[in-house]
Amino acid sequence: MSKQTGIVKEMQFYSEQLQEELTVLTYLPQSFSPLYKYSILIAQDGQDYFRLGRMARQAEALLQEKEIENIILVGVPYKDVEDRREKYHPKGSKFEAYKRFLAHELVPYLDREYPTYQMGEGRGLIGDSLAATVSLMTALDYPNIFGKVILQSPYVNDEVVDALNSLSSQPLLTVYHQIGLRETEVKLTDGRVKDFVQPNLHLKELLSQKGVTYTYEEFDGDHTWTYWQPLLKKALKDMF
Repeated sequence: MSKQTGIVKEMQFYSEQLQEELTVLTYLPQSFSPLYKYSILIAQDGQDYFRLGRMARQAEALLQEKEIENIILVGVPYKDVEDRREKYHPKGSKFEAYKRFLAHELVPYLDREYPTYQMGEGRGLIGDSLAATVSLMTALDYPNIFGKVILQSPYVNDEVVDALNSLSSQPLLTVYHQIGLRETEVKLTDGRVKDFVQPNLHLKELLSQKGVTYTYEEFDGDHTWTYWQPLLKKALKDMF
């Protein structure tokens, strides 16, 4: 694999929606030039995607092999476990504000700062577990802003099911959905144990019915970066 040679910029971003300052990480590929247009992929669990998922390195290798289109990677890290739950869980106190931050604050900033396509199909969201949940729910709320979602082992509850059931029209959305067959006893941050497989099979059913452009992938593994990291390359290639 080629060495990562682009640059990661770290900045502090004040969100009016959340009334707090967030860290935003932006990866500009080695070949970056303001003369080209770029797709954008925004990762929840941003620090984890750069560090544990090696997202930048994997994307750079694909770019250098000309296997994906020009892309800028953006990561939004969480502060701690509690902060993550409040922003990413459908019942979290900051869930609605976080979705608005992504759509109404972060995207306009990125469009001003970088030569982006400025349309839904040029923007994607990615996340693992709860970070996948908020990514999907944001795309369902703002289908004209986000046209692509990569879900790695999403947490699926009644709110997610209700959101999909209440869609009145076919969303212009492309979804890549991965789930591990050994994710039957996932320990949640609050100590409870949950089966992720059955709810994800139900999600598969719903997404298929809704007519989104859809790729579903099962892997023989559990709810960890050991499996999400190597699966990332295929998802990036398929979506971009």
